[in-house]
Amino acid sequence: MQQRVLSAGVILLTVAGLAACGGDKAKKTGQALASVNGEEITALQLNEELQRAGVPAAQQEVASKQLLEALIDRQVVENAAVKDKLDRDPKVMQAIERAKALIISQAYMQKKLSGIARPTKAEVEEYFNKHPELFSNRKQFDMRQLLIASKDMNDALKQVIDKSKSLDDVAAWMDSNKIGFARGQVSRTSTDLAPELGAKLQSMPKGQLFIINEGERSMLMSIVDVKDVPLTLAVAGPQIEQYLVNTRTKDGAKQEMDRLRAAAKIEYLNQAAPATAGTAASGAAAAAPAASAGTGATERGVAGLK
Repeated sequence: MQQRVLSAGVILLTVAGLAACGGDKAKKTGQALASVNGEEITALQLNEELQRAGVPAAQQEVASKQLLEALIDRQVVENAAVKDKLDRDPKVMQAIERAKALIISQAYMQKKLSGIARPTKAEVEEYFNKHPELFSNRKQFDMRQLLIASKDMNDALKQVIDKSKSLDDVAAWMDSNKIGFARGQVSRTSTDLAPELGAKLQSMPKGQLFIINEGERSMLMSIVDVKDVPLTLAVAGPQIEQYLVNTRTKDGAKQEMDRLRAAAKIEYLNQAAPATAGTAASGAAAAAPAASAGTGATERGVAGLK
C-alpha cells in the first residue's frame, strides 16, 4: 500500500506546474487542508488523488496523510520551479500544451464513447458458439524447444533438422558443431496463439519438428502432447463481454475520428500530404478510454483465457 501511494506521489511531482500554464493560476476550490507559501491545498485536490490512486476505503485514512504530504511536496517543487521561471521555459511550455491537448481530447472521446452499449447475453453466447476453437474445442499444446540465434539457422542446420527425428538429434549435432542453444518447455492453448498457427499445430503429428522465427532468435519446436482444455460459457463469458466492449470502443473511436477529419479543413503546409490518414485515424484509440483488460485479447481474439 505504501509503495502504491509513493508511486502516486511521484506522478504528482511529474505533473507539477500544469496550473502555471498560460498566465495567472486558477483559483482553487474546496476546503483548505494546508498552505504552502500562501498556496492552498484543498480537500478537492486530495480526493482526486485518492480516486486516481484507487485507494480502498479501509486504507483511505492512512493514505490521505501520505498523499497530503505528496501534494505539499508537489507544491514546494512547483513554487521553486516558478521562482526559477521554468514554467516559461519553451520546452516546459510545449510539454504542458501537449498534455493539455491530450487530456481535452481524451475527455471528448470518453464523452462520445460513454454511450456504447454493452453486449447482451445473446451476443456473448453467439460469439462463444462461433469460435469453438477458442472455447468448447480449446486445445493445449505442450511443447519442447531449442532456442537458437537466427544467424545460426543456416542451410546446414536446416538440412540436419529435416533429417532428424527428434530435438535431441538436432541438439547433439549442434553440440558437436559448437553452436549455442538453450532448451526449454512451453505450453500454449489455442486461445494464446494466432489462429493460423493454432490451426497448423492441430494438424501436426506429435514429435514433428518446426521452426518459429522471432527476429534475432529462432525456436525449433516439437509437440509433446495435445490436451483438450475446453472453456464453458460461464467461464469465458465475462472476458468475451469485455473483448466485445473493447472492439466496439475501438471501432467507435475510429468512426468518430473519421467523422471529425472529414468535417475539418486540413491543410498540409510546406510538406507533402501523407499517403494515407490511417495512422492519424488509428490514434483515436489512444484518445479513447483505455481498455481495462484484454488488450492482447483484442489483437488475437479473446486470447489469454485460462
